[in-house]
Amino acid sequence: MTGSDPKTDLLRYLQSARDALLWKLDGLSEYDARRPLTPTGTNLLGLVKHVASCEFAYFGDTFGRPGGEPLPWWDDDAEPNADMWATPEESREDVVGLYHRAWAHSDATVAALDLDSPGRVPHWPEPRDSVTLHLVLVHVIAETHRHAGHADILRELVDGTAGLRPGNDNLAPGDRTWWRNHRARLEQAARDADRR
Repeated sequence: MTGSDPKTDLLRYLQSARDALLWKLDGLSEYDARRPLTPTGTNLLGLVKHVASCEFAYFGDTFGRPGGEPLPWWDDDAEPNADMWATPEESREDVVGLYHRAWAHSDATVAALDLDSPGRVPHWPEPRDSVTLHLVLVHVIAETHRHAGHADILRELVDGTAGLRPGNDNLAPGDRTWWRNHRARLEQAARDADRR
């Protein structure tokens, strides 16, 4: 067995979450990419905007390496949740481009620093605000995968598209009829359990 490089392993997991998140936008109309699908307004393009912004913050300001991108939705006078949705003036290409630039900036930070390099997350309370690159990588991987999971559910609500990534849906085999019957069975099981 050959040894692996921890940075390479961490970046591979981060990239798989990035790719999964963007894949959920493929083939959607502007409306479906942006429309709020939960009571709190969660939407696909907003998740991408949020995660891009987080990467710039965590791999930029945390380590004294600002990305140089204006992120007005994080200004002190910005409205709450402004990073969680795209305005009509922000195109899908703008948001996806921002995310790609965030990847490049984050990957450059990871390449330039050692995993034990110190940083400070300004919005975390002391003493948790003192971090290492390793801790930030783990945090951003977890956060990106969490939001990719949100995107999985949102996309399935939009048009039924489900799965892990193109070419590997990671789902049990079954056509639409099988899934419809499976869902009906689960619904009945929930109703039966509720009556107990």
